[in-house]
Amino acid sequence: MTRTSTTPATGEITHTDSTSGVHDVIVVGGGAAGLSGALTLARARRSVLVVDAGRPRNAPAAHMHGYLSRDGEEPAGLLAAGRGEVTAYGGRVTQGTVETAARLADGTFEVRLTDGRDLRARRLLVTTGLVDELPAVPGVAERWGKDVLHCPYCHGWEVRDQAVGILATSPMALHQAQMWRQWTDDVTLFLHGSPSPDATTLAALDARGITLVDGVVESLDVQDGGLVGVRLESGDVVPCAALVVAPRFTARSAVLESLGIETAEQVVDGTVVGTYVPADPTGATALPGVHVAGNVTNLMAQVVGAAAAGVQVAAAINGGLIADDVRRAVAGHPADTRQASADKG
Repeated sequence: MTRTSTTPATGEITHTDSTSGVHDVIVVGGGAAGLSGALTLARARRSVLVVDAGRPRNAPAAHMHGYLSRDGEEPAGLLAAGRGEVTAYGGRVTQGTVETAARLADGTFEVRLTDGRDLRARRLLVTTGLVDELPAVPGVAERWGKDVLHCPYCHGWEVRDQAVGILATSPMALHQAQMWRQWTDDVTLFLHGSPSPDATTLAALDARGITLVDGVVESLDVQDGGLVGVRLESGDVVPCAALVVAPRFTARSAVLESLGIETAEQVVDGTVVGTYVPADPTGATALPGVHVAGNVTNLMAQVVGAAAAGVQVAAAINGGLIADDVRRAVAGHPADTRQASADKG
């Protein structure tokens, strides 16, 4: 039976299943996609619980960009505001890490947390994001999100007209060099043991004034808390205010894999850049009842794109739940107590 209650602190209506403790939706992951999805579901008067491990991908970055009205905001500020909005509409957020999930015989899902808690829901929305696997160069991990960068749309403006280096760890470095040339005319491509480009590519680099440096990068030269150069194995140091790398993007897919949902390789211009979880435009995975949104399924999504995907996928989930509710009502299950209360009023 669905119970309707009013939360004294907010005056919002919330719904819980008083007999089984089954949530309408459990959202695994409390980033922009997960919180946006949870907000949409809470506003749709669904019982929604967000399980947040507290490890957002953009935590090393001081600011986020490209999010209209929030450009330059600290990432943690966006998430704090989002949690407040979700709970204001009766949604719940709990700290924890989901270890495994399983589909039960009745079609609901059981989620087990690492602290031993077991939670149940009619639907799962997984927004666990991805892991940036960085090149194994001393100093790169420590400077990641500060002056070791990847996305020019996230950080290009902040290093405009400065000396920017590109670390070649895959064929994508050639594309990166030409991309970052849009923000500065001082671009150096460190081959880092990669083969020298062909004549056509060399001509294109030369035409744009991009410098090539042979030799393996040994470490980063950091002074007064900032990157000032790239040190080669030869001992030479090339001045550099920012270093661009190409991480391997690996979907955080352990929870989905426990449900038998597999990842696929993401290929860009013939190069494997990472793994993602395939889904249809509504975020539906190969397992009915399990949806995904954000970087776990779209490796290239920025914060605003992940948030938008969370909203769209949540609407699709609610549509599916409505269809289930109709089937249950036709089969003779008790009427929605919310409608019964409205009739009495």
